[in-house]
Amino acid sequence: MEQRDIHDYLEKFFRASGCELLENDGKSLNVQLTVDMDKRLMNRPFYWKYVENTGMDGEPLSLRLITDPERAKAEKGEFIHFGSPRLHQIFRTAKQLGSFVRLYEQVETGEHRSVPLDPWLLLNLKISYQCDRKKDRLESYGLHLINGQLLESMQERLDAVSLTPKIPDYCFTISPIIKPNSGLKRVEQKIQSMIAAENDDWAEEARRRWAEDFALLKEFYETRNEDDEEREWYEKEQQALKNQYEPKVDISLINAGLVYLTKRRMQ
Repeated sequence: MEQRDIHDYLEKFFRASGCELLENDGKSLNVQLTVDMDKRLMNRPFYWKYVENTGMDGEPLSLRLITDPERAKAEKGEFIHFGSPRLHQIFRTAKQLGSFVRLYEQVETGEHRSVPLDPWLLLNLKISYQCDRKKDRLESYGLHLINGQLLESMQERLDAVSLTPKIPDYCFTISPIIKPNSGLKRVEQKIQSMIAAENDDWAEEARRRWAEDFALLKEFYETRNEDDEEREWYEKEQQALKNQYEPKVDISLINAGLVYLTKRRMQ
């Protein structure tokens, strides 16, 4: 996940959460938190308990987040990168707040004309490549639940669409032919095929490092007196190396939803 992607994600997250962006220049964000976001992100339970018990109006904090590494060296604020605790805290919060959504395209019907809305399954996923090192990337897919059309970068496409949680007047939804569970399996198969076709040099490199460390472990073990305790230690160390180095790809769902759109929208 590149720094530009992280910045875009943060901008979308805070806008969707109702927070005001006091500053946003593409390299940093100065965010005025809402009360709810302050409670979720700033770890001030005693303050908010005091405010609620006294009937006072609470004052949510602002948060300055820097996504440019060079600027982070010279300016005050939290540097946000993929491994930073703050970003993963925001991921968890997004998952709690929006694990599943149902949204409708905001349509101006005019003349009381009925407008059909087609169902799309939206899936935002995190793909993690794990060994003794780790790399993550975010993917977003949209599956048309009538004709099976599958679109990548669905979240980015939806950013250009005005959406509402309430179905607009004079609109009606088309019943899906493909059930959401079946749609989820289709996307899963697509991702598995994509991963299988990717370059796996990272996995081969991990296995090479694994073999080198195992050779050292074996050599060290062979110099010791073999007994039950040593054998147990050796087996535990073998398992630890496997846990550390064994290449694997993990796919986790960040959030999902049903999004109803006009036919022209995704053509």
